[in-house]
Amino acid sequence: MKKDTGRYAARGVSAGKEEVHSAVDKLDRGLFPGAFCKITEDYLTGSKTRCNVIHSDGSGTKSIIGYLHFKETGDASVFRGISQDSIVMNIDDLICIGAVERILLSNTVNRNAKNFTGAALAELIGGSEDFLAKLRKLGVKIYSGGGETADVGDLTGAVVVDSCAVAVMKRDSVISGDKIKPGLVIVGLSSSGKASYEDAENSGIGSNGLTSARHDMLSPYYREKYPETYDSNTDKNLVYCGPHKMEDKLEGSDLTVGQALLSPTRTYAPIVMKIMKKHPGLIRGLVHCSGGGQTKCVRFGKGVHFIKDNLMPVPPIFKAIQKASGTSDSEMFEVYNMGHRMEVYCTKADAKKVIEISKGFGVDAQVVGRIEKSKRKDGRNHVTVVCGKKKLEYGPRA
Repeated sequence: MKKDTGRYAARGVSAGKEEVHSAVDKLDRGLFPGAFCKITEDYLTGSKTRCNVIHSDGSGTKSIIGYLHFKETGDASVFRGISQDSIVMNIDDLICIGAVERILLSNTVNRNAKNFTGAALAELIGGSEDFLAKLRKLGVKIYSGGGETADVGDLTGAVVVDSCAVAVMKRDSVISGDKIKPGLVIVGLSSSGKASYEDAENSGIGSNGLTSARHDMLSPYYREKYPETYDSNTDKNLVYCGPHKMEDKLEGSDLTVGQALLSPTRTYAPIVMKIMKKHPGLIRGLVHCSGGGQTKCVRFGKGVHFIKDNLMPVPPIFKAIQKASGTSDSEMFEVYNMGHRMEVYCTKADAKKVIEISKGFGVDAQVVGRIEKSKRKDGRNHVTVVCGKKKLEYGPRA
């Protein structure tokens, strides 16, 4: 995979995380080296038939957009969505290995107490507990293990929300990733619209790429009024350089710009759980298109060529980001999910079953591509994304 360039990297963010992977890829990969998450022996109970996984992720800089909304309107309830973002970014990685039960979650909130008040903190914590209860009603056996709130004004001008999830699962239930092979199709599950278990329309933004989305969409008004929300070392031409206020209408949508940027990250857990329960063994692999967008898949399987030539329509939020920023197609598809955030790998014959179950939850789905044998001389994985008449080519990660 090429080294990160463009607007995203200029803001101190990496889609490919090459430096991270160069450090961690040499470490022990666990019991199932090709799995989406690292899986270890069951150190918690000592069982030889079970395994453990510990996973950390968060809402990223989406919390800053919540902060802007809070400061502008006084509405602290916005942080309920931010708590969901942090939880889902963990849960939807865990479901990619088949972990849907015996999950214990802890939250860490780093805040500047002068700017992020007790009322906002209460909404954040309450929102987390309420969302965990909602997940349990949907069949995901996840429970709160408490958390930590740290007042670290020297580290953040606003708030950072992260979560850590620990799970115990049966080894024979693991989706290991080694079945992602040529001959399979890729079914994409839409990131936008309104799922039956969601309270409002979802823009599809998720919790990736918000550093660029925020700055490319929102106007210099926010730079001048809220200097605590950006890195002063960043080129000022890349800081809140967009055309919009948060209350502006989003072109092609019923949402405002602020509502679209703040859409709580959708979980696909209910859909994946139903597929696993109704059709055991159907799922050959799952990829959560988070960091790396439509190139995330390149890290899974061996000697494969991912071809995505039937993508879903691009949701309005991504069109607006590209229009405002002039970001290249290549960078857009590497940073954002661009329309589907979960991929199910299965046989062509089984694709219809996946699509039917997903649509039963109100989430659009379709075959977006397929897997062929790698065409590279070195046999390494690579990705082709067809965007209109363009073919975007992405090589292996470093």
